[in-house]
Formats: sequence, C-alpha cells, structure tokens
Amino acid sequence: MQPQPKRERTIGYVVSTWPRLSQTFVLNEILSLEERGLDLRIFSAKDPTEQLVNAKVADVRAPVFYLAFHGRYSKIFFGNLRIASRQPGRYLKTLAHALGYGRRDILQRFFQAGYLAEQLRRDSVAHLHAHFATAPATVAMFTHELTGVPFTFTAHARDIYSDTQPELLRAEMKRSRSVVTVTEYNRRHLRQIDPSLNGKVRCIDSIFDFSGFDFQWPRVSGLAAPLILSVARLVEKKGLEDLILAADILRWQGQRFRMQIIGDGHRRQVLDNKIAALGLEEHVTLSGAQTHEEVKLAYGRAHVFALPCVVAADGDRDGLPNVLIEAMASGVPVVSTTVVGIPELIESERHGLLVPPGEPRALANALERLLADASLRDRLARAARARIEERFSSERIAERLMNLFFPSEEGKQCRHS
Repeated sequence: MQPQPKRERTIGYVVSTWPRLSQTFVLNEILSLEERGLDLRIFSAKDPTEQLVNAKVADVRAPVFYLAFHGRYSKIFFGNLRIASRQPGRYLKTLAHALGYGRRDILQRFFQAGYLAEQLRRDSVAHLHAHFATAPATVAMFTHELTGVPFTFTAHARDIYSDTQPELLRAEMKRSRSVVTVTEYNRRHLRQIDPSLNGKVRCIDSIFDFSGFDFQWPRVSGLAAPLILSVARLVEKKGLEDLILAADILRWQGQRFRMQIIGDGHRRQVLDNKIAALGLEEHVTLSGAQTHEEVKLAYGRAHVFALPCVVAADGDRDGLPNVLIEAMASGVPVVSTTVVGIPELIESERHGLLVPPGEPRALANALERLLADASLRDRLARAARARIEERFSSERIAERLMNLFFPSEEGKQCRHS
C-alpha cells in the first residue's frame, strides 16, 4: 500500500484556465514550489482552448482537475448533491451567499465549488491558492465555506480593476487567509476597497525563471534595420495603437527600423487596419501568438523592447507585465509608460525609459533615443538585468508564498525598495 501524502503540505491551485500561454507566472510559481517539495493539485475553472502550450508545462507533476461544466454536468450535479446531503446547513448557507449577488455566473462558481469540495473530500488538500480575483478566487471562497479548507489568492490587474464587483472582492478578501498582489499600486487599491483588511494584503513578486533568458550584449548588428519588439495580447490596455502611431512618427523622421508585435487578441483587425491606413506594412509586422521558446529567440534579435501600457476605457490596466521582466532579463533596453506598477520596476533613465501613457510622440522620441545611442542602450540594459536579478529571486519569493500557506512559518510583509 502506497503511503498517503501529508495533508498539511498539499496545496490546491485554482486557476482560470490550465494551461494558458500568457500566464507563465502561474506556471513558474507551480514549478518552483514543486522543486521545494510541495505536493500540488491544479483545479482549472475552464477547459484549455489554446493550441500553443509552454513547453515547461510538461515538467509539472501536479494532476489537473477540470471544473468546467461542458461534459461534466452530471458529475457536478451529483458532487453537489453529495456535499448537500452531508452538510445541508453549510451548503444552504453558502448557496444563499452565492444567490445574494444576483448573478448567474456567480451561481455557476458556487456549483463548481460544490464539485471541487467533493473532490477535496477524497483528496489530501490542506490549503487552496487561487490566481485572479475572478472565477478562481470565487470558487476558492465558496469551497472554503463548504469545507472549511482555508484559501489565499493572488490579485493581478484586470481582475481587481474592472472584472470583479467590489462587494464580491470585499467578501473574497474578508474570507481569505491572505491576499497577494504584485505591486504596491495594487495593494493601495485593495486597501481602499476595505481598509479594515489592509493587514491581509501582501505584496509578493511573481516568480521569474531565468533559464533561457541569457543576457546578450552587445546586441545583434548588421545591415538589417534595428528591431523594435513588443510582446503583448492585442487588447486596449497594452497601448499598441500608440506604438503604431510612434512607428509612423519614426518613419517620417527618416529613422531606420523594423517593428514586430508578437501576440494575438480581439483588436487584431483594428491594429491591422491602422497599419494599412498609415502605409506601415513594410515597417510593422503583427506576428500572432508564438511559443515561449520563439519569444525568447525574438528577444535575442531585438534592439529595443516597447510596451506603452495605458488604462483602458473600462478601467482595465496591467499590474506588472511579465514581458517587461523577460526583456530586461534578456538584455533588451525597454521603453514603457508610467502606469500602475511599472515605475516600481523601472526607474526611468536608470533601468529603462518611461513616458506618459497615451502620448505617441513622447514614445517615438524615447525609441529614437535608444536606436541612436548604443551607449545608452548598453547602460540601461545592464542596470535592468541587475535589477531583475536582485528583485526576482525565486527562492525568496517561494519561501514567502509557503509562509502564507503554512501560518506557522508566516514571514514579514513585503515592501519593495
């Protein structure tokens, strides 16, 4: 008979979709914790739909359990029925909580939680950790109410600024053991939602895997025009329309360059139309989604990396884009904007160049400075790599996460320098 895993060291990760190409920070976190001996389970609220998968997913040992309704209606129904029959009072109280939000999607999260609760009854999970305050944290919260298993969650960006109603977010924070976020900007925002819960909110960086991100300097050279690279989902908050307008300004100024934008999203046609309207087809390329390995190669070809983030019309915004960290680790000098937590990572003129959001001319000027000045690119790139190595120590970050999961080892609250 095989020995049973130790319940007190088993963590269940609740995520929106597993695997997802754009969420390397979740993958890195899971791999890092497994390297430190934690026994993990992965619970995905949705089935995967992307064809491209990060190759490192194959290294994850944790079994994956899907909670999506499609093809599982009977399993979800009977899972809820068994939980309700065992603890009818707790089940009805949690159901009333879910119904109180008056939203169908929240009720769906409740039934997913009932299904997950039944799975936890058979499995050895002592703690749940959710990524994003949307479906994952809501499922974790209802599962906690149904089972008593404690939970924590990491809040990122869109999930706390536009996707989660304040009452629901307040409830998730109140019932959680701790809340993690990646910037002080986010922490201040969460504190405003419920000042009484400020002590629960911890600022902990995402884990960054440095493998494959070797610092390359000097950058590639030759007869080809220098490459300006951007890697982003094609959504409003990435500011890619501003980047295309900046490309138009550079072109009219006689600057030699190529621009490649890697990523996909619902604004693909909008960006294609803008490129065509400005006659930039020979300068700007939308390359679509690519594997993480292909993106790493693109960093090696780039002279400059640009991500001109903005606050979208619906309030959506980035927390701390992982691609900025990747570019800085690869030795690519970066240009970005002064929104949300980006200034916490990049001190302008020291680790990169920052410009105000929504100002294509300022963006073009910053790009022109870097393209024209190799010594500036060198200085910023070296300082940026040192900054990344200092801040994103996987051992330190993993230890702080483990301290949250296991209260007896709880560490001090993070404050970035």
